[in-house]
Amino acid sequence: MDIFIGIILLITYLGLIYYAARGGNLMIGFAVMAIIWVGLCIAGGQLTWEEAQLNIFQGGPESWGPTAVIVIFGSWFGRVLLETGIASKLIKSTTELGGDDPLITTVLLSIVTGIIFTSTFGAGAVVAIGVIILPILMSLGVPKSLAVSTYLMSVGSGMYVNIVLFKQMQAIFEEFQYDWNYLKFGFSAMAVQLIFIIIMLVVKLRKNRVHGWAAKTKASEENEDIPTIALITPIIPVSLAIFFNWQPIPAFIVATIFALAVCGKLPNFSEASRTITRTFYEGVIDIAGLLGFLFILPMFNKVSGVAAPFFEAILGNILPKNTLLISLVFIIIAPLGLFRGPLTIFGAGSATVGVLNAIGMFSQKFLFPLMYVPTITMNLSACPTQSWNLWALNYSKVGVKDFLKTGVLWAWLISAVNIILAYFMFG
Repeated sequence: MDIFIGIILLITYLGLIYYAARGGNLMIGFAVMAIIWVGLCIAGGQLTWEEAQLNIFQGGPESWGPTAVIVIFGSWFGRVLLETGIASKLIKSTTELGGDDPLITTVLLSIVTGIIFTSTFGAGAVVAIGVIILPILMSLGVPKSLAVSTYLMSVGSGMYVNIVLFKQMQAIFEEFQYDWNYLKFGFSAMAVQLIFIIIMLVVKLRKNRVHGWAAKTKASEENEDIPTIALITPIIPVSLAIFFNWQPIPAFIVATIFALAVCGKLPNFSEASRTITRTFYEGVIDIAGLLGFLFILPMFNKVSGVAAPFFEAILGNILPKNTLLISLVFIIIAPLGLFRGPLTIFGAGSATVGVLNAIGMFSQKFLFPLMYVPTITMNLSACPTQSWNLWALNYSKVGVKDFLKTGVLWAWLISAVNIILAYFMFG
């Protein structure tokens, strides 16, 4: 009976992969999967309806309440960076710093983008900063497809340290902590991604004659009255977390109030109240769709743990049993993080985690970075199905084929190096 139910579970898992790759609504997909798997677990005697109601359909979404709150405050912080003009000022100052050398300017913009997104999160922030950076890159003579890949991979580099994204993953890997043990890997992985972006730019721009004067002129057209000290705002939340062990919500609040105060957005109580309320509201709107997904996903995560005996019955003797072998497998199949596949948490990867956790061969401290790498580097940085990536393609008039040809191989190389890092640090 266990083997029969396990086979049905695997068939539904493959069905979810196909559905996700076809661009299906993931919130609906995981809701349906949770219902099907609950039914199968009840049929197999691993669960009762009363337990399913309490622990899965009720307890699942409730367990992600803390994560959802952190996502909201992180999105608010990102909205304030845009509202105050800090992000725009930082980008334009970087462009001027690059002088007449377009390669240096592009590299500096990539590094600054990565730094901004160590704390900023949400499609709204990616879009708002993208409408500044992408025209600058293209005015430098960077080909459109390369400009888009460079920007999106730079955004992805910062996500390795981004506490908002980390907390979403931590809700699945509850034992894993945002501490220096992880941050050593996070900053290393971020550096690897930025280094490969630089190499990609050097290789692809080597034969192109580009000029920096256009971007420099554009950058000087608008000079917001932003004090220099405000430019440290993007690193405040991460710095408070690393050096003072602050929790994310207080860190975001302090950074947000600092940004509003030094930029003169809090002239009096009445104006301060309106600004804080409006930016908070806009920040929530930016991630409303994500919140729906976050509340459905834990239902599936909970029931995948209940389904452990069924997966063990059919996969226990098939899957690799040591960390080196599973790392090599992940390096080879890293592109399955594309198109909402089985190696991205924002796709069928949540089901993959459920299967691996159910079998129980690997520790959470190893599985976390193993799944994080393709989620960030393949999905968030190089996949056209990611919402903000799709926006960048439409905005820049770049075809999906050109986008994939430009960035996927580099993303695969980055994934390989970072999976090797994960093996040596956690394997």
